[in-house]
Amino acid sequence: MKILLIGIIGLGIILFVVGVWFWTSDKPRTELQARYLERPSDLVDVLGISLHVRDRGPRDGPVLIMMHGFGSSLHTWDGWADELADRFRVIRFDLPGSGLSMPDPTGDYSDARTLDILNILMDQLGIEKAAMIGNSIGGRLAWQMAAKFPERVTKLVLVSPDGYASHGFDYGKAPDVPISITLMRYFLPKFLLKMSLLPAYGDPSRLDTDTVDRYYDLMLAPGSRQALIHRMEQTVLVDPDPLLATIQVPVLLVWGEKDAMIPISNAADYQRVLHDSTLVRLEGLGHVPQEEAPALTLPPVRAFLERK
Repeated sequence: MKILLIGIIGLGIILFVVGVWFWTSDKPRTELQARYLERPSDLVDVLGISLHVRDRGPRDGPVLIMMHGFGSSLHTWDGWADELADRFRVIRFDLPGSGLSMPDPTGDYSDARTLDILNILMDQLGIEKAAMIGNSIGGRLAWQMAAKFPERVTKLVLVSPDGYASHGFDYGKAPDVPISITLMRYFLPKFLLKMSLLPAYGDPSRLDTDTVDRYYDLMLAPGSRQALIHRMEQTVLVDPDPLLATIQVPVLLVWGEKDAMIPISNAADYQRVLHDSTLVRLEGLGHVPQEEAPALTLPPVRAFLERK
């Protein structure tokens, strides 16, 4: 019994030391804004949420709205947005609880709530309709917007879009969130975050230090890690086919052939249902081709967006 007690005490000491060593505190929001906020006016109140919104390019140009994926931010579009702003009005925003956007005080991170926020944001910016560009869950939000609010969408660019059932995500059922995800609220060493980002790149050598630092910093915004956990917990997929079949606008599917998160084989499911779709296959690239190789991937996207 004494030996068991000593063992338990020893284990407790080890866990305490490990916990203290890897405990990851939030970073002050003022510090993050000083580093990643271009203009104070980029913080826009929508339904009581301070959203980080970049609205650049000619105000009379065709409007593009870009939506990032899970754990990412509007910065994932830097390479595309800066180039497209020569003739398009390019709007990108951090989803609630991501990047520099505040968590949603309602605690609701469902797709329906996010689409409501997007509609109100468009109204506040005086935008009647736009081309939607989305990566991963941003792609899922983009095609849902086109299906549920067709009068507001002119074209779709879906970059490795989410939506079809996959391991751990069944239709009509919230996923079982792994404990490794829930623990990131307390422990998030930078090396572990980098390990989680590497599979998103077809060529891991393209993942530079600045990009890792940005992901890490913004993950540590107050409330962001808990918001990401809530978003995953509240993800309930529905069979996409009936919704996708209603979409009438042209769709460009952009997919890295080395996507290890949402395989390019899923593109066949989209093309089977969509009325007007084109697939661009990107050799050697992964889940975030707009971030991994923006100069290489932008030309077919620009050609699609400029097509009458």
